[in-house]
Amino acid sequence: MELNEQQKFWACDYSEEYIRKNNEFDEALGVQAWKVMFQKASGIHSILECGCNIGRHIRFLNKLLPDAEKSIIEISKPAFDFVTTHYDIKYSFNGPIVESYFASDSFDLTFVFGVLIHIHPDDLLANMSKLYDYSKKYILIAEYFNHTPVMIEYQGKPNKLFKRDFGKLFMEIFNVNIVDYGFLWEPVYAKAGFDDINWWLFEKK
Repeated sequence: MELNEQQKFWACDYSEEYIRKNNEFDEALGVQAWKVMFQKASGIHSILECGCNIGRHIRFLNKLLPDAEKSIIEISKPAFDFVTTHYDIKYSFNGPIVESYFASDSFDLTFVFGVLIHIHPDDLLANMSKLYDYSKKYILIAEYFNHTPVMIEYQGKPNKLFKRDFGKLFMEIFNVNIVDYGFLWEPVYAKAGFDDINWWLFEKK
């Protein structure tokens, strides 16, 4: 499988530096953020994170929902190895989200957190489709927001970060209802690794 520009950057070029930058978090604050996002959710017994890096959210969710089965997709081999070594993971896939092959309706919740912003707009709907297909109930999307699609440089590099209204696009394309939505403000949640993130919780119709 030949990786595209964005996939190669996250799988190879930048993976180890990103891991180093994302290994210290305020666990209690992270759990509190997830409590906010789950206020209107119930019956979550299986979770798939698409793009987990070193498992920050797996760590938080293990505290909040310890009995829920956790599964992951991660493109970076070092990050994938770290998560599958340090956490109890039910199902796992090392590679791009679009190349993964879980059965439809396999998980109560599928989610991405700061992942869709790094996917080229041409590939966005294919990745969103995986999120939708794998979920049997909820889909959570948490990303940087902009009213109109825009590309901005990431760490001085072009074509690595794309902002837009991901929630609106998801509702327009997929058969879902909005359950809840909100904003994680960086001054409050920075120590948990959250950086001005808009989030949307959807439920399949």
